[in-house]
Amino acid sequence: MSIWFKKDINIEKLNKFASNTLNELIGIRFTEVGENFLKATMPVDNRTRQAYGILHGGASATLAETIGSVASVMVVDPEQYMCMGVEINANHIRSVREGFVTATAIPLHLGISSHVWDIKIVDVNEKLVCISRLTVFVKQKKAQN
Repeated sequence: MSIWFKKDINIEKLNKFASNTLNELIGIRFTEVGENFLKATMPVDNRTRQAYGILHGGASATLAETIGSVASVMVVDPEQYMCMGVEINANHIRSVREGFVTATAIPLHLGISSHVWDIKIVDVNEKLVCISRLTVFVKQKKAQN
């Protein structure tokens, strides 16, 4: 059974929201929506590498925060709730010099006021690059008068 609030969510709609954002700047693209997971890719290039020529840990954390936050928004009614990342942890396992990395977000907890996401980032050979956990605060929007 799908965890998503809106059943008509698709990749094209998700990627439209990237316009004029950090996602667009560094090339994050959503690639797959499953019953209980979301996937996105990010290039390893001059926008996402650090001085040693490898994927910047901050870029991995950005990818993880992006995919987990978007997944949280997809779980709730966006007309009634806002979702904000409040804590992220990222363990960098392996370096990557080029190509793409792919992140997959799967929920560990979907509560009324918080969500916790397990996010794994792998390279093009499916080798683990980074493992991250994101906690998202879910807040009811105030009524507009």
